[in-house]
Amino acid sequence: MTMALKGAFGMLSPGGPRGRLSIFIFHRVLSQKDPLFPDEPDARRFDEILGWLSKWFQVLPLDKAVMQLRAGTLPARSAAITFDDGYADNATNAMPILKRHGLSATFFVATSFMDGGRMWNDTLIEAIRKCQNDSLDLSDAGFGHFKLTSVADRRLAIESLLGRIKYLAHDQRSQAVAQVQRAVPIALPDDLMMTSGQVIQLRDAGMQVGAHTCSHPILANLTDSEAMAEITDSKMALESLLNEPVSLFAYPNGKPGTDYCGKHAAMVRQAGFAAAVSTASGVSSAVTDPFQLPRFTPWDRTQLRYGIRLMLNLRAAAPQVA
Repeated sequence: MTMALKGAFGMLSPGGPRGRLSIFIFHRVLSQKDPLFPDEPDARRFDEILGWLSKWFQVLPLDKAVMQLRAGTLPARSAAITFDDGYADNATNAMPILKRHGLSATFFVATSFMDGGRMWNDTLIEAIRKCQNDSLDLSDAGFGHFKLTSVADRRLAIESLLGRIKYLAHDQRSQAVAQVQRAVPIALPDDLMMTSGQVIQLRDAGMQVGAHTCSHPILANLTDSEAMAEITDSKMALESLLNEPVSLFAYPNGKPGTDYCGKHAAMVRQAGFAAAVSTASGVSSAVTDPFQLPRFTPWDRTQLRYGIRLMLNLRAAAPQVA
C-alpha cells in the first residue's frame, strides 16, 4: 500500500515547474485523547501520521518549499508541516515526535498568549469542561441555557458558544467571554500556551517560528490600522525574542474572504513577510499567491482513507482573494 500511494502522490505532485506543495495544518498534539475533542490528535496518533507522511512525501521547511515552488525547482511529492496558535504541547509533545522522524515544522505563534496567557476560545472550552453543575444558564448573556450532563452535552455547548462568539467584534467577543467566565467562577489553566523559552527551544531544535498576530483576532473585523498593528507587532515581538528575521505568517482562522481579505494579504507583504498561509483547502502551485498558501490535513483514521483524502486534495484548487 505504501508504494502504491507513494506512486500516486508522485503522479499528482510532480517536481519542477509543475510542482505542487501540500501544506499540513495542526494545532495541538495532546498527551492523551480528549473526550471533548476526539479528532484532535494525541501523541500516538501524531506519531502514526508522521510515519505515513515521511514515507509518502519529501517534507521540507516551509520557507525553503515556498522558494523552490516559486523558482520551479520543487521536488516531487513535496510537503510542509505547520502548527497554529502556539500551544505548549507543540514543544512538549509535537517537537520530540517530529525530531524522532527527522522532520521539521513551522509553528505560528500568537504572541500575546505566551508566558501564561490563554486564548479566548480556550477560556470558553475550559469553563465548560470544568463546570461542576449539570447545567449552565447563560440567558443573561444572551446565549441561552445548556445541559452539561454528559460529554456530548458539553461538546454541543462548546460548539454553540464558539460559533456564536467567534465573529463578534473584538471588544464584544471579550465581553461575551468574560460573561461566561463569571458564570463559571472556577480557576482555569494558565499553562496551555508556550512560554518564551519553549518558542526558543523550537527554533534551537531546527523548527521554524512564524507570526500569527498578537491576539488572534478576525482581521476582517478590525480597522486597517488595528489589523496592521496585529500583523507587524507579532512579527517584531518574535524577532526580538529570537534575534532573527521572521518571514512567515498565518492568518487567524484563515478563511479567505471571511476571516481576511485581499487588503490583509497586502499588509502582510508590506510588513516584510515572505509568505503567508490560510486555512483554505487545496495545494499550492507556481501560480498560487505566496501570501495565500492553502493548507489541508485529512481527518480519516486509516492509512488508506487518509491517503485517498490527500490525493483528492491534490486535485483541488484553493479559493483565494486576489
